[in-house]
Amino acid sequence: MAKTVLVINSGSSSIKYQLVDLETGEGIASGLVEKIGEPIDGNYKHEYNGEKHKLTEPIHDHEEGLKRVLGFFKEYGPDLSESGIVAVGHRVVQGGSIFPRPALVTDKTIGKVKDLAVLAPLHNGPEAKGAEVMRSLLPDVPQVFVFDSSFFFQLPKEASTYALNKEIADRYQIRRYGAHGTSHEFVGSVVPELIGKPAEGLKQIVLHIGNGASASAQISGKPIDTSMGLTPLEGLVMGGRTGDIDPAVVFHLIRNAHMNVDELDSLFNKKSGLTGMTGFGDMREVMRLADEGDENAKLALDVYVHRIVAYIGNYTAQMGGVDVITFTAGVGENASAIRKMVIDRLAPFGVKLDEEKNNVHTSEPRVISTPDSSVIVAVYPTNEELAIARKSAAIAEEGKDSYGNVFTK
Repeated sequence: MAKTVLVINSGSSSIKYQLVDLETGEGIASGLVEKIGEPIDGNYKHEYNGEKHKLTEPIHDHEEGLKRVLGFFKEYGPDLSESGIVAVGHRVVQGGSIFPRPALVTDKTIGKVKDLAVLAPLHNGPEAKGAEVMRSLLPDVPQVFVFDSSFFFQLPKEASTYALNKEIADRYQIRRYGAHGTSHEFVGSVVPELIGKPAEGLKQIVLHIGNGASASAQISGKPIDTSMGLTPLEGLVMGGRTGDIDPAVVFHLIRNAHMNVDELDSLFNKKSGLTGMTGFGDMREVMRLADEGDENAKLALDVYVHRIVAYIGNYTAQMGGVDVITFTAGVGENASAIRKMVIDRLAPFGVKLDEEKNNVHTSEPRVISTPDSSVIVAVYPTNEELAIARKSAAIAEEGKDSYGNVFTK
């Protein structure tokens, strides 16, 4: 029988899930639960064996949603009791300094994940709740927390430390934690095989650019720097987030626009970035507007690319060179025009794009630079679900985690 892991990603009003085959690395079944706890009907989507099943009804809370999901597996397949499920892996955005590695879901670890919600209020609470519910629904299956921030917990001190008053920084756990760590680690681990080079000593820049976007610098698969900070707000321009911005803008808006904390939070995290500049957070819409001659959209794309190129230059200097630049996530994998805009700005340094390869629409990993390019440029679809599944299965097989927690039925 195949061995599988059910990967759960619980948001404040949604749940994404996928059943992953550990041997093939493929998703056997997947689905989405939307509009949990909202006054309107919620949506369920479950896909298995090429068939899509949908249901619309009120979804009062995560427990109700997850119970329905387990019902879908039983009704539409595959039946989890016959699928060789060895673990349930829960993606958690913020592990702080407490969880540098995955952890078994226990009463104690659930409590700590909830406590860390001060660093990720939109994520950690729902993620802890999802694990709590699944633990009660599948008590005989090990439940594992896999933390997005764990990979970047290895950052050098010079990269993870803000030049903020030390007493304040220590008291309120203010440092650069990064995000999308599971994706950056996964892509960084598979690119060496794609390009036929040893991982040891390889200098990589990984560009995870989707609605949320981040960059990382890696040497020998270890992180040297990343663009996101205390929260996912820092760094690249995103669908709704500003990315890097002078913090004094906050003071200016408090004093002159009389905005409060919640208004500023919403402005910086949801109403800025591409959305704030063009009215659309979807890159496809922004590019459509730019093609039609919209000046705001053209500027937004220039700002977006400018920021990416600035980070590439920064990381190249920090690492003393770069061997490979890899694009991943929604925009990175699918927007050939954005990849071209970025690489064209690197042409003075001998980085050359193979236009034909760049324009091929495929989900396969591939090199898109020319053979004589000074830096290899690649596209590698991220697979956070597989990475979470593998980490969860390893903990389940061991029966314990590195914090002394032991799984007991």
